[in-house]
Amino acid sequence: MDTNRSERTSSSRIKLFTLSTCIWCKKTKALLKEMDIEYDYVDVDMLNGTEKEKALEELKRFNPQCSFPSLVLNSAVCIVGFKETEIREALKS
Repeated sequence: MDTNRSERTSSSRIKLFTLSTCIWCKKTKALLKEMDIEYDYVDVDMLNGTEKEKALEELKRFNPQCSFPSLVLNSAVCIVGFKETEIREALKS
């Protein structure tokens, strides 16, 4: 199963770290889709071994608590949790 997925293209500046069973993660994906935002995501709980370790290591750079969802913008800003207003504001065109 491919757990590193892209919505639209892989050249995204937005990366979403999620858990496959998390309702807030699903709501964040739905919001990004509704906004027609291009993003990459990884369902961390679907990874194994070194893939999972690498994903968690990358996530820890932005969110040391490793909570989900974690939305990373331009490798600089991290929005933790489903914060619709904050996400909409950060992704305004």
